[in-house]
Amino acid sequence: MQKLIDAYCRLLGWAIVAALAVMVVLVFGNVVLRYAFNSGITVSEELSRWLFVWMTFLGAIIALKDGAHLGTDMLVSRLGVTGKKVCLALGHVLMLYASWLMFQGSLEQMKVNLESTSPVMEVSMAIFFASGMVFAVSAAVILLNHLWRLVTGQLSEDELVGIRESEEEPIDVPQPVK
Repeated sequence: MQKLIDAYCRLLGWAIVAALAVMVVLVFGNVVLRYAFNSGITVSEELSRWLFVWMTFLGAIIALKDGAHLGTDMLVSRLGVTGKKVCLALGHVLMLYASWLMFQGSLEQMKVNLESTSPVMEVSMAIFFASGMVFAVSAAVILLNHLWRLVTGQLSEDELVGIRESEEEPIDVPQPVK
């Protein structure tokens, strides 16, 4: 299952790259056309906004898989293995509930906006709100897989803390002279 999730996230990474490339071309092209030729690409702003929303949700899926979201481990890192497992399980259950709420809300928004079309592209607004559903379902699968690995004892002790340290170098703080 982990290999499938990794492959899925690699595919999402490529989708994010493609969306960013399209956004750069559209926005840059629109700026050049507006200032140089007094015209523009009508669909540029709306499509760029939609792609940005989709990129954000897809990036959040990858960050969830990698444990790259912001967090603090000040308390959890001081607990024993059992405490870390309990906190990880509790945190994942709460995140599953949040994913369920996101799924419900996105589904309702899709239903409400199914017949509504966007002003410029004239496509269903349900596509815009589908990004929340894709995130919610993907997040739930990742969280359930992580919980399964916890329950079956496949997680190492390092993986019991749900965040990663920053890749930045720590700042050297001068110590007071004694």
